Amino acid sequence: MMNITAINELIRKNKSFLVTTHVNPDPDGICSQLTFAQYLKSKGKKVFVINNEKMLARFHFLPGVKQIKHYQEGMIKKFDVAVVLDCGEPNRVGKVSRLIKDGVKVINIDHHITNSYFGDANLVDLKASSTSEIVFEYLKKVKFKLNKNIAIWLYSGIMTDTGSFRYENTTQRTHAITAELMHFKFSVTDIYRHLYEMVPIGDLQAFTQVVTRFDALFGGKVVCVELHKKVLSKFSDSFDLRDTIFKFLRAIKGVEVYVILTEIGRNKTRVNLRSSRKFDVARLANVFDGGGHKRASGCAIDKNIKDARTKIINQIKKSL
Repeated sequence: MMNITAINELIRKNKSFLVTTHVNPDPDGICSQLTFAQYLKSKGKKVFVINNEKMLARFHFLPGVKQIKHYQEGMIKKFDVAVVLDCGEPNRVGKVSRLIKDGVKVINIDHHITNSYFGDANLVDLKASSTSEIVFEYLKKVKFKLNKNIAIWLYSGIMTDTGSFRYENTTQRTHAITAELMHFKFSVTDIYRHLYEMVPIGDLQAFTQVVTRFDALFGGKVVCVELHKKVLSKFSDSFDLRDTIFKFLRAIKGVEVYVILTEIGRNKTRVNLRSSRKFDVARLANVFDGGGHKRASGCAIDKNIKDARTKIINQIKKSL
């Protein structure tokens, strides 16, 4: 559902905007957020760019990223419209939701199949590779002139959400868009290097201890890794541990479901899920009030890591 007219009307009629994305933001969330904020500013709007937590050091190379503030109680009192990007549900913005009071209009821009169309205006394309791709299409329709920074942002968002153009969400249109963005003469090599080839040696040493401790279940159809707080403390904030684990595990032949369980608290576990073409992990995550894509989803379970693992594995067993 792509209600461009409704979005244009909300932008035309209002003066101040909050632009946000999901907790633990990835480049697609961050870069679509930066791009849309830039578009609103070009329209003379007052824009607050706020996320749930501080920006990770690994994303500091992105131009303009310092404008994104992290949530603090009472940091802004009033704005007219909240623009929520790359979120299937409004609660995915974390504490930022406390700023969105009754009466504030919401623009929802997203590509997740679990999106609930929660906005007053919804720009949702389930076939898009990324939210960055949707934002690109929107800017083309409203005839907004792109620049080099926007090209870097949108390329970074698309590149990462397609697994460097390896995942099945990569389409002819995806390549056509990135080809157009590359006319701005930025270095795609530098973007890739900053995101994936800047690993501190201490993180790599710690990673070798973690990645060898996975469990293979159901004849190798499922692999599971547990990340306890003690282990997590060995890594720097700049290292994308879960993404690196998934990249490693995907090389294993015959695996249908990949599970990473992360200890958040004594009775709170974060679950990240990936799958091959045969298994829909979005449906699995939905059982636990999570969401995402068919091949990449997540949820949080109010149990310790051992009990959360039991729940997830039992649910997977029903679907294999």
